[in-house]
Amino acid sequence: MMNIEELKEFGLAISDDMNQGKVIIDVYTEWCGPCKWLSPLLDNLDKEGLIKLLKVDLDQNRPLGDKFGITAIPTLIFFKDGHLLEHTIEVQDQPVVRNGIMVGAAGEPVLKEIISKM
Repeated sequence: MMNIEELKEFGLAISDDMNQGKVIIDVYTEWCGPCKWLSPLLDNLDKEGLIKLLKVDLDQNRPLGDKFGITAIPTLIFFKDGHLLEHTIEVQDQPVVRNGIMVGAAGEPVLKEIISKM
């Protein structure tokens, strides 16, 4: 089971409060259209206090992408209470989060449902 503290070795600013609650790491690039659409939704969920958000530009942190096998963006990585989610989360009977990772953009209702199931 991966602990969020392990991500410090990739230069991520993991604060102590990320060991509690729900954390989403948004892996994006500057040139990705769906990433630009998803980003404000995640910012709002962070502002509402539903999650803690950490953004990582894949072009600037390829080793992190390699660690998680990221081959498409946007990719979201989900942690709860400092640990990578290990269970599958389904929305409308479709698995959307597997082993703590979701590939692709989703709208706010889907994101909120995922967060409620974390």
